[in-house]
Amino acid sequence: MAFTQTDLDTIRAAIASGIMKVRYADGREIAYQSAEAMLKAEQRIMDALATGAGGGPRSRRRTPAWRNGC
Repeated sequence: MAFTQTDLDTIRAAIASGIMKVRYADGREIAYQSAEAMLKAEQRIMDALATGAGGGPRSRRRTPAWRNGC
């Protein structure tokens, strides 16, 4: 599932107002059981956005420092 910044803004507004039912931009409507579940969903959305924006782990490529002498 691809999340958007709008999804993050929507769940943050719901958390701030105490509303347990959230309707996302794509039409999904989710009723959360607790504030803790909403906070976990918020974190999951933030993680997905960070990974999708290149914020995930970077791969490293090392080049040897020696030469063959030719």
